[in-house]
Order: sequence, then structure tokens, then C-alpha cells
Amino acid sequence: MHIAVAGNIGAGKTTLTKLLAKHYRWEAHFEDVVDNPYLDDFYTQMERWSFNLQIYFLNSRFRQVNDFRESGKDIIQDRTIYEDAHIFAPNLHAMGLMTNRDFENYSSLFQLMEKFVQAPDLLIYLRSSIPNLVKQIHKRGRDYENSISIDYLSRLNERYEAWIESYDKGKLLVIDVDDLDFVDDPEHLGEVINKIDAQIHGLF
Repeated sequence: MHIAVAGNIGAGKTTLTKLLAKHYRWEAHFEDVVDNPYLDDFYTQMERWSFNLQIYFLNSRFRQVNDFRESGKDIIQDRTIYEDAHIFAPNLHAMGLMTNRDFENYSSLFQLMEKFVQAPDLLIYLRSSIPNLVKQIHKRGRDYENSISIDYLSRLNERYEAWIESYDKGKLLVIDVDDLDFVDDPEHLGEVINKIDAQIHGLF
């Protein structure tokens, strides 16, 4: 079984992925931010490094999805390959931070990869307001995220909502996270788990 957690920067994907992996004894897979050689450069000079960064993520997640299929294990994944292609890359292109040539090259590669990608059995989308995202980003204090603007987060949020509205690749669970505290309130985590249980029991 393959579960994926999607959402904007600061929505709580990694935190929820860890908590659900522990609860269900699923194997957790996270976004490659520690070893990613482009992130620092990207946030310093977006236009120069946007294509490199997106290709790195595309390669990393395509490899992940193939590994999931071969492992036969129950997996929970922090962020999906679809988010790169439907949200982050188009947003960079629309903001003039990725050239037409690079975006067309990227899109062509994704369309080819998508033919070999199996969608998750359940996609969990964490919906968040911009003030909540900003609060969470500041709380975790990653240096390379300090320069993220509210305008950038807002553009991403709009694309997330449009993507989720048209998502048709499998089961979808939307969770509003503004008033949820997975970490310090067991009841809140319990509410999320109950919703996931209802979805999972309908998978088989």
C-alpha cells in the first residue's frame, strides 16, 4: 500500500508522515532536502537554479516511486511527483524564474515518466492558510526558507487548490490543518487517523 502526503511548504507533511508511520508501522520516505545540492543555491538565485532543482526532485521522486513498487511494503511518502510537475515547476515558469525552453523540456520529461508511475492508493492533502504556513516555517527555522515570500506561498496555495480540485488518480482525503495540532494534541491526531481508517478500509 502506498500513501502520500501532499501540501504547501510548512503545511506539516513531514510531521504527519512521521506520526502516521509510527502509528500504522508504515515505512516512511521523506523529501530529499538534506542531501539536495541545489536548495541553498535555488533560494539565493531562483532563476539560475530553478531547472536544476526541479530536475533533481523529479529524478529523486521517480526513483522513489519505482522503489516503492518493487519493495512490496506499506509505504507513506512525504510529497509526490505530481506536486513538482503541477505546482512547483509551472509556478516558477509563470513567475519568470524558469525559461520557456527549460519548462518545456521539464514537462516533456515528466509526461514520459508519468506513464511509468503508479499513483498512490490514498493521497492526503493538508490544506492550510498562508498565515499558518508562515508561522510553521518560522517555527522550524530552516535557513534556506527565510527568504520565501508570502506572494510565493500564495501562488503555490492557488496551484495546490486547482490541482486538488481536478485530482482523479485515486482516493483523496483533504484535511484542514489550521486548527489542528498533531504533535501536542492526541485527540487531533486521533481525528486524522479516524479519517484515514475510513478511507483505507475502502481500499480493499
